[in-house]
Amino acid sequence: MIGNSIVLDTNIVLYLLNGDDKLASILNEMQLYVSVITEIELLGYQEITNDDKIKIKFFLSECEIVSLNDEIKNLCIAIKQTSKVKTPDAVVAATAISLQIPLITADKGFEKNQDLDLFLYKG
Repeated sequence: MIGNSIVLDTNIVLYLLNGDDKLASILNEMQLYVSVITEIELLGYQEITNDDKIKIKFFLSECEIVSLNDEIKNLCIAIKQTSKVKTPDAVVAATAISLQIPLITADKGFEKNQDLDLFLYKG
């Protein structure tokens, strides 16, 4: 992987929080970005425990949270118009495209987007 910045998909954050050492080694020393959508997905889980909430918030404090802006919104709309992808995934992809940095995910559905610099994690 070239560069030292990467956007994390929600599933990657969950792997890290669950102790995936291989993934932690890959991402060591990198600047981590997450979409505000990922933050919402992580903290919006209905059965989240207080301990999990603390753990997630600490992890997110080490990342750069990227809010929606007009560029990301317009990229998301373009993605939605050209492929069958759920809105949260379109926002995450648009975030990576907007920042011009790779997205790391375990979701093969992102492979459809040709404009996305993708690192598909296979565990």
